[in-house]
Amino acid sequence: MTTRRGFLATLLAASTLPRLGWADAGSPAFLAAARDADGRFALYGVGADGTDRFRIGLPARGHAGAVHPTEPLAVAFARRPGTFAVVLNCVTGETLARLDSPAGRHFMGHGSFSPDGALLYTAENDFVTTRGKIGLWSRAEGWRRVGELESHGIGPHDVQFLPDGVTLAIANGGIETHPDRGREKLNLPTMQPSLAYLDLAGRLLDRVDLPPAWHRNSIRHLAIGPDGTVAFAMQWEDVPETAPPLLGLHRRGAAPVFAEAGEVQHRLMKGYVGSVAISRDGSLIAVSCPRGGRVQVFDRQGALVQTVERADVCGLAPLGAGFALTDGVGGLLRLEDGQLTALGARARAWDNHAVALPG
Repeated sequence: MTTRRGFLATLLAASTLPRLGWADAGSPAFLAAARDADGRFALYGVGADGTDRFRIGLPARGHAGAVHPTEPLAVAFARRPGTFAVVLNCVTGETLARLDSPAGRHFMGHGSFSPDGALLYTAENDFVTTRGKIGLWSRAEGWRRVGELESHGIGPHDVQFLPDGVTLAIANGGIETHPDRGREKLNLPTMQPSLAYLDLAGRLLDRVDLPPAWHRNSIRHLAIGPDGTVAFAMQWEDVPETAPPLLGLHRRGAAPVFAEAGEVQHRLMKGYVGSVAISRDGSLIAVSCPRGGRVQVFDRQGALVQTVERADVCGLAPLGAGFALTDGVGGLLRLEDGQLTALGARARAWDNHAVALPG
């Protein structure tokens, strides 16, 4: 039987153990899921030089991930409409927990940790009521689901915290889906995308709705700048040649700015943005289009400053003063100061997203 003195000694010893950080996982610059050449799936930690820092196997195809703000923990999400996510120790490769979406729900491929790392927030679809939900999972309680918030929209795809640490930005795509119908989009004539802001209690603080003529411009992915600017990337669910701007910039209390790239570039993007990222200093915003094989870079006012052509490019993450790029045939690149530099190639197919480490 453990004595009180023994218990206290154990507790004291545990409290003095060094806490592992991302340096113990090889100091990756970003994480990305991929399909290896042998058909297996994995989550990779990749250094700023393009080298692999770790590989952890996944049970199925991954999509995006969430990284813990201080400890080497990551959550890999299944591709929409998947129903699982796995919590991973990026030092040991151990799967710490498997999260399964509640009955009547599926994950949307994205989620975020709270700034203190205590809670995981997951974007979810309630396909029974068609209402968007944000699930809350507690690390201290063994990754138990401890609550949920309304997303105040349909089809929340991405959820991220603003720099104040108490405001959630949610990309409500506006599209109804059902796992029995795969990735089929069920309400295109009536879809209503929105960018919603919530407080920690789930109260709606603000919402950006698109002009009625753009109601098929599904708001999908978010990037948050250091000054609180929200970049929201969209996918046009209509004839690609008629696509409106696919990138919006918003600060709470101000009107949204839509980044105009010109008719030719809009057509070449084929109505589709796969990922969005903001540079570390907030001066540049990049969007990728694997269908059009290009990356567009805008300044903070929404003016187009550069276009880079690259087949099947999708993953984006801030890197240095610019961005890391990944593509579907294993390519890794760095875009900085207007120059595109190869970081190498791998015998794998990178999935849609690259998730930057804090800092």
